[in-house]
Amino acid sequence: MKKRDVPQDKSNLESTNSKELCYAVNDDGEYTTAHSSGWAPKTIALDNAIADINERIEDAKQKVLNQKSSPLEYYMEVHKMDIGILASYVGLWKWRVKRHFKPMVFNKLSNKILQKYADVFEITIEELKNIKHGN
Repeated sequence: MKKRDVPQDKSNLESTNSKELCYAVNDDGEYTTAHSSGWAPKTIALDNAIADINERIEDAKQKVLNQKSSPLEYYMEVHKMDIGILASYVGLWKWRVKRHFKPMVFNKLSNKILQKYADVFEITIEELKNIKHGN
């Protein structure tokens, strides 16, 4: 693609005042870099992915509020993690983290374990235990 043809469509990058770095061919036929504010197909895919993430966050929040899951699931979704990533960050086996999603098990966790999770999510233990209804 020629440097002058690099797409400059509206995208989510504009709201963050960012540009994406792309490779393009300059007028001399050499590869060079060019900045793009977005490309419509990529923007659609990104919007769909963000909508999916927001839906998973809301589902996790409802599960926590209905006491079907612990706040760990909610914060894991907010931070765009999966159980494997969360387990590696807190230094626990995946099966243990998954077990901590059960409200009865979560409520019995020691402050030492809760602090590990709170550190990963960069919140306090109190915030970890009580998600806000307005988040």
